[in-house]
Amino acid sequence: MESGPAIFTGTVFALFGAGLLAWTTTQVRQGRPVALGVGPGASAAVAGLVSVAALAAGVWCLTRG
Repeated sequence: MESGPAIFTGTVFALFGAGLLAWTTTQVRQGRPVALGVGPGASAAVAGLVSVAALAAGVWCLTRG
C-alpha cells in the first residue's frame, strides 16, 4: 500500500503535467506563444519536455512501493 505523501505527490505531478501538456498543445495549435520573448519552437519543446517529465514523475510516485 502506498503512503499518503506518495499518493499526494504523484497526483500533484500528474495533474500539473497533464495541465501543462494540454495548455501547451492548445497554445501551439492556435498559433499563440507558449512563452513570451522566446522562439516558438524552443518554448514549445521545453514546455512539452517538462510536462512529460512531470507526468513520468507522477506515475513513478504512484506506482512506487
